[in-house]
Amino acid sequence: VITSMLAMGMSLTVKQILEPLRNVRLVVLVLVGNFVLVPALAWLLTVLLPMGQAQTTAIILVGACAGAPFLPKLAQMSKGNLALSVGLMVLLMIVTIFYAPLVLPLLLPGAQVDALAIAQSLILLMLLPLGAGLLVRWRYAETAAGWQPHLSQASTYSLLVLIVAALVLQFRNIIGAIGSWLILGTLLLVVGAYLIGYLLSFGSDAAGRKVAALGTAQRNLAAALLVGASFGDPAILVMTLVACLVLMAPLLVTAGELGKRAAKQP
Repeated sequence: VITSMLAMGMSLTVKQILEPLRNVRLVVLVLVGNFVLVPALAWLLTVLLPMGQAQTTAIILVGACAGAPFLPKLAQMSKGNLALSVGLMVLLMIVTIFYAPLVLPLLLPGAQVDALAIAQSLILLMLLPLGAGLLVRWRYAETAAGWQPHLSQASTYSLLVLIVAALVLQFRNIIGAIGSWLILGTLLLVVGAYLIGYLLSFGSDAAGRKVAALGTAQRNLAAALLVGASFGDPAILVMTLVACLVLMAPLLVTAGELGKRAAKQP
């Protein structure tokens, strides 16, 4: 995440990041999708599917936390609007810091949401590296141009290593979850969230719709795991981690396919 944020900062300017957010209609619809419709979908899935308490908690945590740190990487893979992806990521991340402590205790009685812990994690992992990259781009444009491709490549490799490591470390838990309602619930959530983002961004260009759809489907896994750990129940943390891994897989494939299609177009 850190290398990805540095690379994004070195490839963009503050003006480029803020410019897409002037589309008030798109921003409002994305906020509605991420903080009203997707959490509502997550809650509905927990009502319809016969999941246990740990699985129910995991689905709601994932559904309620938006502002994915991997959104710019997904936008890059899909040939989407990179500046919009960074702008939306920061916006959704900031809203999540205030939204999660207010809403999660209502959806999950007994949940203890530490807004400060979430904010510290997101600031250290995302905002500070992004700001550092923007500063280097502003002050040392030639240096940024030279470093950016290498950092971007490093972020791609580190993402692959992270996914493989997580799969290896959680292999037993993932195998144990196969056939459970958690897998189905997570897949339905990610498909539904993708469609919500895509439909709400109607009227935007193709690059913008990709970002809106992927940004709505890719949830803030760091925030979800932080809140999951606060319950003190290892089963909840494990189920949340499994849901996060299941959620990432179809989005990586989708982003890759969208990028291939875009590359083939003249």
